[in-house]
Amino acid sequence: MKAYELLFFVAPSINEDSRAAVMKRIETTIAEGKGTVDNIDVWGKRKLAYEINGLTDGDYTLIDFHANPENVAELDRVLRITDAVVRHMIVKRTDRD
Repeated sequence: MKAYELLFFVAPSINEDSRAAVMKRIETTIAEGKGTVDNIDVWGKRKLAYEINGLTDGDYTLIDFHANPENVAELDRVLRITDAVVRHMIVKRTDRD
């Protein structure tokens, strides 16, 4: 398994239940691919560099995890179709393998 890091943000106006549902879906997708979540770091509300979909702020979360490369594509697909996630980025971490 390879080490990855996922950074995503949601609109700060969504409720806690929706935010928890997004986290649960991410954790489930990683676990279904036999991956493991190493660390979840909630950054909280941050100002965006530019306006995206009418938003000027975002609620950021950073997740460190290990997964097989083919399962990262599935996680990317799930994040793209999740309406609550405004933007996301998955990066391979070669320093943590």
